[in-house]
Amino acid sequence: MTEAPPDSLIPYDEIVQDALRAVVERVLGQVEKDGLPGNHHFYITFKTQAPDVNIPQHLIDRYPDEMTIVIQNRFWDLRVSPTGFEVGLSFNQVGSKLSIPFAAITAFHDPAVDFALHFSAQVDDQEPEEIAEAENDPIVRPSEDGSNVVSVDFTRKK
Repeated sequence: MTEAPPDSLIPYDEIVQDALRAVVERVLGQVEKDGLPGNHHFYITFKTQAPDVNIPQHLIDRYPDEMTIVIQNRFWDLRVSPTGFEVGLSFNQVGSKLSIPFAAITAFHDPAVDFALHFSAQVDDQEPEEIAEAENDPIVRPSEDGSNVVSVDFTRKK
């Protein structure tokens, strides 16, 4: 007979989430400083309705829950702060400025080296909506073999 582990008084899940988001901050900070090296590029998925997300209304209308952007060839004015980043991207040949806090990010993927991070999102117990792919580039999904992929899911069943 197995017993459920006791609830922790230390918020390990939050600590790990913050540490993994710091990886995204550091990588984007390096790109801000030196540009994208080699074939590296990033798919960044985030919650469009999260606090402090600032994107054009037409993108919120099209992606009411979650959106994936691509940082590759056509981006400008990347600015990284300890709490998030801003970037200029083109959607249907219209330039847009996006401001995304790190807390809103749900996935980060660099397909050049098959590296991915997945973050737990605080969501209701509803079925997830189908998410349309980003307009600025097709999405490449990480390989299923799990190489260089870190997935963190701290949802608990009670």
